[in-house]
Amino acid sequence: MAKTNVVNMKGEVVGEIELVDAIFGIEPNQDVMSRVIRNQLANRRQGTHKTKTRSERRGGGRKPWRQKGTGRARQGSIRSAQWVGGGIIFGPTPRDYSYTLPKKMRRLALKSALSAKVLASSLVVVDELKLDEIKTKKMVEFLNAVGVDKSALLVMDARDEKIERSAANLQGVKTALPNTINVFDILKFDKFVATRAAIENIEEVYNK
Repeated sequence: MAKTNVVNMKGEVVGEIELVDAIFGIEPNQDVMSRVIRNQLANRRQGTHKTKTRSERRGGGRKPWRQKGTGRARQGSIRSAQWVGGGIIFGPTPRDYSYTLPKKMRRLALKSALSAKVLASSLVVVDELKLDEIKTKKMVEFLNAVGVDKSALLVMDARDEKIERSAANLQGVKTALPNTINVFDILKFDKFVATRAAIENIEEVYNK
Protein backbone atom coordinates (compact mmCIF):
# COMPACT_ATOMS: atom_id res chain seq x y z
CA MET A 1 0.00 0.00 0.00
CA ALA A 2 1.15 3.53 -0.77
CA LYS A 3 1.64 5.91 2.12
CA THR A 4 1.12 9.65 2.32
CA ASN A 5 1.65 12.22 5.01
CA VAL A 6 -1.16 13.49 7.22
CA VAL A 7 -0.96 17.18 8.09
CA ASN A 8 -2.78 19.42 10.52
CA MET A 9 -4.46 22.70 9.67
CA LYS A 10 -1.13 24.50 10.02
CA GLY A 11 0.44 22.30 7.35
CA GLU A 12 2.61 20.40 9.85
CA VAL A 13 3.11 16.67 9.30
CA VAL A 14 1.51 14.78 12.18
CA GLY A 15 1.48 11.23 10.84
CA GLU A 16 1.02 8.89 7.90
CA ILE A 17 -1.88 7.07 6.31
CA GLU A 18 -1.84 3.97 4.12
CA LEU A 19 -3.86 4.27 0.93
CA VAL A 20 -5.66 1.30 -0.57
CA ASP A 21 -4.00 0.48 -3.89
CA ALA A 22 -7.30 -0.63 -5.43
CA ILE A 23 -8.54 2.97 -5.17
CA PHE A 24 -5.50 5.24 -4.99
CA GLY A 25 -2.87 3.13 -6.72
CA ILE A 26 -4.24 1.94 -10.07
CA GLU A 27 -3.11 2.99 -13.53
CA PRO A 28 -5.47 5.86 -14.49
CA ASN A 29 -7.68 4.92 -17.42
CA GLN A 30 -7.84 8.09 -19.52
CA ASP A 31 -10.50 6.79 -21.90
CA VAL A 32 -12.93 5.82 -19.14
CA MET A 33 -12.43 9.13 -17.32
CA SER A 34 -13.14 10.99 -20.55
CA ARG A 35 -16.31 9.00 -21.17
CA VAL A 36 -17.61 9.60 -17.64
CA ILE A 37 -16.86 13.34 -17.77
CA ARG A 38 -18.76 13.67 -21.06
CA ASN A 39 -21.62 11.74 -19.48
CA GLN A 40 -21.70 14.05 -16.44
CA LEU A 41 -21.72 17.17 -18.57
CA ALA A 42 -24.43 15.76 -20.84
CA ASN A 43 -26.61 14.87 -17.86
CA ARG A 44 -26.34 18.44 -16.57
CA ARG A 45 -27.77 19.93 -19.76
CA GLN A 46 -31.29 21.27 -19.40
CA GLY A 47 -32.20 20.67 -23.02
CA THR A 48 -34.74 23.51 -23.00
CA HIS A 49 -33.49 25.14 -26.21
CA LYS A 50 -36.22 25.92 -28.73
CA THR A 51 -36.71 27.80 -31.99
CA LYS A 52 -39.95 28.34 -33.90
CA THR A 53 -40.72 26.68 -37.18
CA ARG A 54 -42.71 28.47 -39.89
CA SER A 55 -45.92 26.88 -38.59
CA GLU A 56 -45.35 28.47 -35.18
CA ARG A 57 -44.74 31.99 -36.50
CA ARG A 58 -47.63 34.43 -36.57
CA GLY A 59 -48.97 35.42 -39.97
CA GLY A 60 -47.94 34.22 -43.38
CA GLY A 61 -51.26 32.65 -44.25
CA ARG A 62 -51.71 34.60 -47.48
CA LYS A 63 -49.52 34.24 -50.54
CA PRO A 64 -47.53 37.55 -50.66
CA TRP A 65 -47.98 37.98 -54.45
CA ARG A 66 -49.24 35.98 -57.40
CA GLN A 67 -47.15 33.12 -58.73
CA LYS A 68 -46.36 34.57 -62.17
CA GLY A 69 -45.99 37.86 -63.93
CA THR A 70 -44.35 40.03 -61.26
CA GLY A 71 -40.71 39.41 -62.21
CA ARG A 72 -39.96 38.40 -58.67
CA ALA A 73 -39.18 34.97 -57.25
CA ARG A 74 -42.20 32.90 -56.35
CA GLN A 75 -43.13 33.00 -52.67
CA GLY A 76 -45.72 31.08 -50.73
CA SER A 77 -45.50 32.65 -47.28
CA ILE A 78 -43.79 35.56 -45.58
CA ARG A 79 -42.96 33.17 -42.72
CA SER A 80 -40.67 30.98 -44.82
CA ALA A 81 -37.11 30.70 -43.53
CA GLN A 82 -35.63 33.21 -45.99
CA TRP A 83 -37.87 36.02 -44.72
CA VAL A 84 -37.09 38.24 -41.75
CA GLY A 85 -39.36 36.98 -39.00
CA GLY A 86 -39.69 33.63 -40.70
CA GLY A 87 -39.34 30.21 -39.12
CA ILE A 88 -36.09 28.33 -38.50
CA ILE A 89 -35.37 25.17 -40.49
CA PHE A 90 -34.11 22.20 -38.44
CA GLY A 91 -33.64 24.38 -35.35
CA PRO A 92 -33.14 22.95 -31.84
CA THR A 93 -36.10 21.52 -29.99
CA PRO A 94 -36.39 20.45 -26.34
CA ARG A 95 -34.71 17.10 -25.73
CA ASP A 96 -33.19 15.00 -22.98
CA TYR A 97 -29.41 14.69 -23.29
CA SER A 98 -28.93 12.33 -20.34
CA TYR A 99 -27.77 8.76 -20.70
CA THR A 100 -26.35 6.14 -18.37
CA LEU A 101 -23.03 4.35 -18.20
CA PRO A 102 -22.28 0.98 -16.58
CA LYS A 103 -21.67 1.13 -12.83
CA LYS A 104 -18.28 -0.58 -13.21
CA MET A 105 -17.18 2.06 -15.68
CA ARG A 106 -18.21 4.89 -13.36
CA ARG A 107 -16.35 3.31 -10.44
CA LEU A 108 -13.23 2.72 -12.53
CA ALA A 109 -13.28 6.36 -13.63
CA LEU A 110 -13.54 7.58 -10.02
CA LYS A 111 -10.68 5.33 -8.90
CA SER A 112 -8.63 6.47 -11.90
CA ALA A 113 -9.21 10.12 -11.00
CA LEU A 114 -8.18 9.55 -7.37
CA SER A 115 -5.09 7.62 -8.46
CA ALA A 116 -4.19 10.41 -10.88
CA LYS A 117 -4.23 12.86 -7.96
CA VAL A 118 -1.84 10.64 -6.01
CA LEU A 119 0.49 10.31 -9.00
CA ALA A 120 0.50 14.10 -9.43
CA SER A 121 1.18 14.63 -5.69
CA SER A 122 -2.06 16.60 -5.50
CA LEU A 123 -3.62 14.66 -2.63
CA VAL A 124 -3.58 16.38 0.76
CA VAL A 125 -4.80 14.46 3.81
CA VAL A 126 -5.71 16.50 6.89
CA ASP A 127 -6.10 14.94 10.32
CA GLU A 128 -9.01 17.22 11.17
CA LEU A 129 -10.77 20.09 9.45
CA LYS A 130 -12.57 22.38 11.88
CA LEU A 131 -13.08 26.10 12.37
CA ASP A 132 -14.29 27.87 15.49
CA GLU A 133 -16.28 30.40 13.47
CA ILE A 134 -17.41 31.18 9.96
CA LYS A 135 -14.40 33.10 8.69
CA THR A 136 -13.17 33.19 5.10
CA LYS A 137 -9.80 34.58 6.22
CA LYS A 138 -9.13 31.50 8.36
CA MET A 139 -10.05 29.23 5.47
CA VAL A 140 -7.56 31.08 3.26
CA GLU A 141 -4.87 30.67 5.93
CA PHE A 142 -5.56 26.93 6.10
CA LEU A 143 -5.42 26.51 2.32
CA ASN A 144 -2.14 28.40 2.11
CA ALA A 145 -0.71 26.31 4.94
CA VAL A 146 -1.43 22.99 3.18
CA GLY A 147 -0.06 24.17 -0.15
CA VAL A 148 -3.20 25.12 -2.10
CA ASP A 149 -2.18 27.88 -4.50
CA LYS A 150 -4.75 27.47 -7.29
CA SER A 151 -7.93 25.53 -6.58
CA ALA A 152 -9.05 22.77 -4.25
CA LEU A 153 -11.82 20.29 -3.62
CA LEU A 154 -12.37 19.99 0.15
CA VAL A 155 -13.81 16.61 1.12
CA MET A 156 -15.19 16.24 4.65
CA ASP A 157 -16.51 13.11 6.31
CA ALA A 158 -19.65 14.97 7.46
CA ARG A 159 -21.32 18.29 6.74
CA ASP A 160 -19.90 21.28 8.60
CA GLU A 161 -21.66 24.59 8.09
CA LYS A 162 -18.68 26.60 9.32
CA ILE A 163 -16.36 25.00 6.76
CA GLU A 164 -18.90 25.20 3.93
CA ARG A 165 -19.74 28.87 4.50
CA SER A 166 -16.13 29.87 5.09
CA ALA A 167 -15.20 28.40 1.69
CA ALA A 168 -18.32 29.55 -0.15
CA ASN A 169 -16.91 32.92 -1.25
CA LEU A 170 -13.54 31.58 -2.38
CA GLN A 171 -13.16 31.22 -6.12
CA GLY A 172 -11.77 27.83 -7.07
CA VAL A 173 -12.75 26.12 -3.80
CA LYS A 174 -15.58 23.64 -3.42
CA THR A 175 -16.68 21.46 -0.51
CA ALA A 176 -17.94 17.91 -0.90
CA LEU A 177 -18.67 14.69 0.97
CA PRO A 178 -17.40 11.17 0.19
CA ASN A 179 -20.78 10.27 -1.33
CA THR A 180 -20.94 13.40 -3.51
CA ILE A 181 -17.48 13.42 -5.10
CA ASN A 182 -17.38 12.88 -8.84
CA VAL A 183 -14.79 12.50 -11.59
CA PHE A 184 -15.36 15.96 -13.07
CA ASP A 185 -14.75 17.79 -9.78
CA ILE A 186 -11.77 15.63 -8.81
CA LEU A 187 -9.98 16.43 -12.07
CA LYS A 188 -11.20 20.03 -12.32
CA PHE A 189 -9.63 21.21 -9.07
CA ASP A 190 -5.86 21.33 -8.67
CA LYS A 191 -5.72 19.84 -5.15
CA PHE A 192 -7.80 17.10 -3.55
CA VAL A 193 -7.89 17.98 0.15
CA ALA A 194 -9.60 15.42 2.37
CA THR A 195 -9.78 14.59 6.05
CA ARG A 196 -8.43 11.26 7.26
CA ALA A 197 -11.98 10.17 8.10
CA ALA A 198 -13.14 11.08 4.58
CA ILE A 199 -10.35 8.98 3.03
CA GLU A 200 -11.32 6.02 5.21
CA ASN A 201 -14.96 6.51 4.21
CA ILE A 202 -14.06 6.57 0.50
CA GLU A 203 -12.01 3.38 0.88
CA GLU A 204 -14.86 1.66 2.72
CA VAL A 205 -17.41 2.54 0.04
CA TYR A 206 -15.39 1.97 -3.13
CA ASN A 207 -13.09 -0.90 -2.13
CA LYS A 208 -15.55 -3.55 -3.31
